[in-house]
Amino acid sequence: MLDFFRDFKLTTHRVTDGDLRLRTAGSGPPLLLLHGNPQTHASPAKNPNLPFPPAPAYPAENPREPPPMPEAEPLLLRNDQNAIATLTLNRPASRNALSSAMMTALEAEFEAIAADDAVRVLVIQGAGPGFCAGHDLREVRDGDDAARTALFAQCSRMMQRITTLPVPVIARVHGIATAAGCQLVATCDLAIAADTARFAVSGINVGLFCSTPMVALSRAVPRKAALEMLLTGDMIPAEQAARLGLINRAVPEADLDAAVQALAQKIASKSRAAVALGKPAFYRQAELPLAEAYAHTAAVMVSNMQAPDATEGIDAFLQKRPPAWAA
Repeated sequence: MLDFFRDFKLTTHRVTDGDLRLRTAGSGPPLLLLHGNPQTHASPAKNPNLPFPPAPAYPAENPREPPPMPEAEPLLLRNDQNAIATLTLNRPASRNALSSAMMTALEAEFEAIAADDAVRVLVIQGAGPGFCAGHDLREVRDGDDAARTALFAQCSRMMQRITTLPVPVIARVHGIATAAGCQLVATCDLAIAADTARFAVSGINVGLFCSTPMVALSRAVPRKAALEMLLTGDMIPAEQAARLGLINRAVPEADLDAAVQALAQKIASKSRAAVALGKPAFYRQAELPLAEAYAHTAAVMVSNMQAPDATEGIDAFLQKRPPAWAA
């Protein structure tokens, strides 16, 4: 069983153009400023390119004073570049378990991204050897019924928020995505995985039927395939996940970042207003009978035609020039 650790209640501050500011969940100034890609984060002692020197082991004025405790790593990292926000689940030792604290951090960033007109695409990825191994089983086991009810309600709320975000959400998957981690992949609007990635709803192996992951899984893959995964708990490879529709495609692991960025950049080049209108319409019409689906989407089309970006896009097409979308 994976050794899941109790998460510190830290959250991310805004990251712009590669700067990462960390702070505690309470108010107050940032504790630490880092520059660069969160995936290559290193301590000052290991990275001479950081803008500050490493701290000495003991303060010079008091050599007997013990060294300070190291800063706790944040649960979640955010990096914004070229209208693409990337959230990195940052608990690699626990395979990025979806603890209550992790989901709280995700929910907070989802709301920030929803209100940020500069963001056009969201990518979710995991730090370390895998994407996400699901819930923190120690937290689930040790909680009482009230705590478990709150935990699963929070997870359901978080997953539904992905669907209602105004920007598309892409899962970048490597390593394993199991149980609620597989649910997270199935919930994201799009998903690209390394061809070495593996997927499972494996709760049945420890006596827990993956009932809540089943909701997203059964809406992403055919019923019999979903039920086989749920009843056996078996891992499936990325190529099979692509054939079933759980992910969009599997690519060589060395090409994963390039594939995700290419898809994200293509979507980011489109009208944010049109995407924000079309994404909820897609999910809504899929739940409606055929005639109601057509009636609903016809109304959406009329509303879309009233948007300035639609006028600009049509004019640009007729004039054979690139469109200039509203900011």
